[in-house]
Amino acid sequence: MNSELRRSLDRMRYEVLPVGGARVELLQPGSTVTVTASPARGLGPTLDTTERLVAMGLHAVPHLAARSIRDRAHLTAILDRLDAAGVDEAFVIAGDAAKPLGEFTDSLALLRAMEQLERLPARIGIAGYPERHAFIPDDWAVRAMTEKARYADYVVSQITFDPRTIIKWADDLRIRGVEVPLYVGVPGVVDAHRLLRIALKIGLGESTRFLRKQYGAVSKMLARYTPEELFDELSPQLADPDSPIAGWHLFTFNEISKTVQWRDDLAYRLSGYADRPA
Repeated sequence: MNSELRRSLDRMRYEVLPVGGARVELLQPGSTVTVTASPARGLGPTLDTTERLVAMGLHAVPHLAARSIRDRAHLTAILDRLDAAGVDEAFVIAGDAAKPLGEFTDSLALLRAMEQLERLPARIGIAGYPERHAFIPDDWAVRAMTEKARYADYVVSQITFDPRTIIKWADDLRIRGVEVPLYVGVPGVVDAHRLLRIALKIGLGESTRFLRKQYGAVSKMLARYTPEELFDELSPQLADPDSPIAGWHLFTFNEISKTVQWRDDLAYRLSGYADRPA
């Protein structure tokens, strides 16, 4: 499985924040970089960053957050701007704003509006939740996933540390008729304190219990965290034609340098070398 895992490192997706100056120049030209949306700042910074990434030769994918879009005129203006920049892919989400800015309350409403406007991007990603979402009831999340999937070219999972949870959820997607590829969402090499705050914020559910069972104190595990162990556990899925798992989506939280260093070290070892030259 090492060869399949090695190849998957070259096609990973990287998620960045539209603030804070992520060192995206360290990524290979053509790398897929998704840009999050800030509920406080709106979609302006997302679009600005997307245009900058395109100019750098990266494949930029903006998050279109439904709750940050006022109406169809606002949506049309956003899509016009993306067209002008040569962006043909979008990641459509509800967004974290407590109150919608306008008529779109969730990602499904936004997808339907783009369809009615005949402005669906050529390629669309949607989010999925292997564990319980902090704010979305399970039954609604299941129904929404099935409805959104008809628009989608792929699904990106929310952060989950337990490989068994991911595999079971991926199998459930297939049973429900969701046939699109799945990219497993995992943190990059992120500061341990920051990662712990993120883990607590999103709840983790089954993953919290998994981490405590495997490592004891969650904070101690996160202090030495890299995505490698999860990759090792899930890499057989990459070669399984019946598995929807197609690769990795790294939540970098703008810590690109450490994440790229780790990726390069792992790629070197998977290529059969003990250590990468300094």
